[in-house]
Amino acid sequence: MKITALAGHYGSGKTQLAINLALYTKKTQARVVLCDLDIVNPYFRSNDIKNVLNQAGIDLISSDYAGTNIEMPGLAPSAAAIFDSPEGQAFADIGGDERGALVLGRWAEKMQTAEMILVVNMYRPLSGTPKETLHIVREIEAAARVKFTSIINNSNIGLETTGLDVVQSLSYAREVSRLSGLPVRLTSVKRNLVEELSGRVDNLLALDIYDKPNWKIS
Repeated sequence: MKITALAGHYGSGKTQLAINLALYTKKTQARVVLCDLDIVNPYFRSNDIKNVLNQAGIDLISSDYAGTNIEMPGLAPSAAAIFDSPEGQAFADIGGDERGALVLGRWAEKMQTAEMILVVNMYRPLSGTPKETLHIVREIEAAARVKFTSIINNSNIGLETTGLDVVQSLSYAREVSRLSGLPVRLTSVKRNLVEELSGRVDNLLALDIYDKPNWKIS
């Protein structure tokens, strides 16, 4: 099974992207798995939208504690299955910063052939500059014992995001790329901004499931 892990700073939008990438990939692949590997039980989880995922035919693996008030680190016992299944695509949603990335350490050897995407958002505290973001990169890589392979620029301010906000984030993403040596793979935007940004922003990923906590469809 091909594995794509998404990691980054708290609030960068890893869960949002993991859901959208899973839904997009399901259009062309028979088996898609979304694996919630966040061990710190944050407020927003992919489990919150499990009905949409089930209807799309996506397998969701998440902790029994997801979506509860129990703040206990925990992984679904079936999480390791993504490393043993021969076919399909799995998207792994990793917890924020180095604490959340520790979960990958147990599978570091198997993760060496996986895709590891850095999700960046310049509008979040503590990751607003390329140097701050590079520090987060190094912390996550050390904790996970896995190197990032590419970047998705997910810079946004929620439903208030404008096309100008996205355009202004491009130089930030390019500088993170320069400092880290990682290519910017995609820039993600609300679907209603795609037409405005077409021709101005390369490699756009349109997000259908966008806002939290209600996971509005744009």
